Amino acid sequence: MDKLSIVVSGLPAVGKTTVAKAIADRFKLRYYSGGDILKELAVARGYMQSGNDWWDKEHGIRFLEERASNPEFDKHVDDYLIALVKKGGVVVTSYTLPWLIGSEAVKILLKGSREKRAERMSARDAISYEEALRIVTIRDERNKRLYKSLYNIDLCKDIDVFDFVISTDDLQAESVIDIACNIVEHLIRSMGKSI
Repeated sequence: MDKLSIVVSGLPAVGKTTVAKAIADRFKLRYYSGGDILKELAVARGYMQSGNDWWDKEHGIRFLEERASNPEFDKHVDDYLIALVKKGGVVVTSYTLPWLIGSEAVKILLKGSREKRAERMSARDAISYEEALRIVTIRDERNKRLYKSLYNIDLCKDIDVFDFVISTDDLQAESVIDIACNIVEHLIRSMGKSI
């Protein structure tokens, strides 16, 4: 694979989508979201889709529960994303891909405290901080259980698979984007990869 692929991971409301889309835009890469593909599967199963904050609403949380009893949803999406990463020239957001691929991609983890992520979700979705904290807590725990059950992955603990870890708590989104894009720019030059 001569074309660079990048996987951006992290817990809910840490800024994965914002950073991944910015990298894709700056370097003219294709962007894919594991969450968006899962949403398409949910809609095909009769779940209603409503806006970007779908995962934080009743339907998204119910679908997360259904996925816990049927791993085929996640495995299907992960297989699809792995194939895209191996072709190169993509930026992907995914909770699990960093553990499922080898050196086929540069893996960036965005880390943030539950409280800061709840602040971001509150501002992003125009909901109270308390409600955002409740949602982040539910999603964190359910995602951790799901991926421990599916792949024996301890999200946030098994981070040795990542090439780079960026702590987002004390940074504005623009700063995180600049850091991530500087990493990619450096890698393109040093590895001789094309984009």
